[in-house]
Amino acid sequence: MIKQWIDSAASHWGGAAYLEDARGAGKLTFADLQRSTRAWARYLDRAGVAPGACVALRLPDTLGYASALVAILGAGRVVVPLDPAAPAAALARVLDLARPQAVVANGDLPPGSPGRHLPVLIPPGPDKAGALEETGDTQNAGGIFLCTSGTTGTPKGVLLRDGQLSHVAACVAVHHRLIPADRGYCCLPLFHVNAEVVGLLATLAARAGLVLDRKFSPRGFWAMIEEQEITWINAVPAIITILAQEPATARTPGRIRFVRSASAPLPPASLRQFEQRFGIPVIETYGMTEAASMITTNPLDGPRKPGSSGRSAGAQIRIVQRAGKRYVPCPPGTVGQVQIRGRGVITQYAAGGRPGVIGPDGWLDTGDLGHVDSQGYLFLAGRSDDVINRGGEKIYPREIEEFLLVQPGVRSAAVVAAPDEVLGQRPVAYVVPADPGRADHLQGALLEACEAALPRAKRPAAVHLVPELPLGATGKVARGRLRKLAAAAH
Repeated sequence: MIKQWIDSAASHWGGAAYLEDARGAGKLTFADLQRSTRAWARYLDRAGVAPGACVALRLPDTLGYASALVAILGAGRVVVPLDPAAPAAALARVLDLARPQAVVANGDLPPGSPGRHLPVLIPPGPDKAGALEETGDTQNAGGIFLCTSGTTGTPKGVLLRDGQLSHVAACVAVHHRLIPADRGYCCLPLFHVNAEVVGLLATLAARAGLVLDRKFSPRGFWAMIEEQEITWINAVPAIITILAQEPATARTPGRIRFVRSASAPLPPASLRQFEQRFGIPVIETYGMTEAASMITTNPLDGPRKPGSSGRSAGAQIRIVQRAGKRYVPCPPGTVGQVQIRGRGVITQYAAGGRPGVIGPDGWLDTGDLGHVDSQGYLFLAGRSDDVINRGGEKIYPREIEEFLLVQPGVRSAAVVAAPDEVLGQRPVAYVVPADPGRADHLQGALLEACEAALPRAKRPAAVHLVPELPLGATGKVARGRLRKLAAAAH
């Protein structure tokens, strides 16, 4: 399907820009993409990399990385996206699971790099893009192989095939009403599923354009958005929060239809602050690697509920609780385990998966907890391993975090479990002050506010002020690192 999208786009919108660099470092038209896809197919055939085989991708420049990823997909191979800045141990983990036949890189890999035993392929130039004799094996053999640690920390390989990727990308395009006139903005890492499916492939499905940025910076952000004539922004909660709290800027560009939030729950306070300040709708979504990204989304039209990641959009959802060896559906409003299945959801892990995570009926246990209201909107309560067990009472960190985030002087907050000799665990909070220079009394004020408003079990035993929260590449708070800090401070 992805190869068909490439050919169709080149046939009808060949001269239109598909990908552009936000800083003016180049662009790729749909015709360029088709030529590149043909060049890659011929090049990989000659290199002995058969259709359906894995090819690791490790390129430093954003536009080159993105164009190679889509072209290799279109050429019927499985891309293994690597983080160019990842340490050797992380790269080795991915390569051990994927076992690619070659690695695409600009020149030889540095000494000591994992994969040095693999053939290194240099991206082919236009001179290699002659006519291609199509083969049936190539059409739908492509895919993306990703590595995720999940809730257990055990490496798991996720292989997403062409049909899964194209199904979810089409769902994104439909639910977000993407059309050829749209120009998206994406600064998210291209070695993660959000940027790959929501950014690159949904844009291709809509025959639209996407502006790629190597890294988000609030300085000059809106001016760049206006100059690039952006109509929608693919973001994470950290970006939305930063923009909402930045000092007054020039007027917001009028072409933006919405900002999409993904990768982590967006605090309702941040959503309201952003929308009140800029007048741009924020569409909160929920997804995961195992579902080829999007699972739920709030609608562009109709009720958008702060604190909810929306309704099913590409996968089925159910909320269950375990009763012996079987799962029992939860009534609306009751928190339970979030499970999913559908055309875009994997039915087994490629390597390293835990037994029982995917049932014989195809339902995948996401590791998330949440509830669905009477209208089908999903409200996430947190990860199952983030729940704090205080003397048998389960505490969801998000409840405490949302209270802290509306207190004066708080920029961001995260709550994790700390050891407790009597009760087993207790909640502790890590808070980033909005103004570090005026945070002398913030710690005491937050403890007093919690004591006055929260039940005893949900009051943080301590509030630690920190310059920033540790974040992963996709903008999620690295709670494991905070739990280690809490244990060390115990």
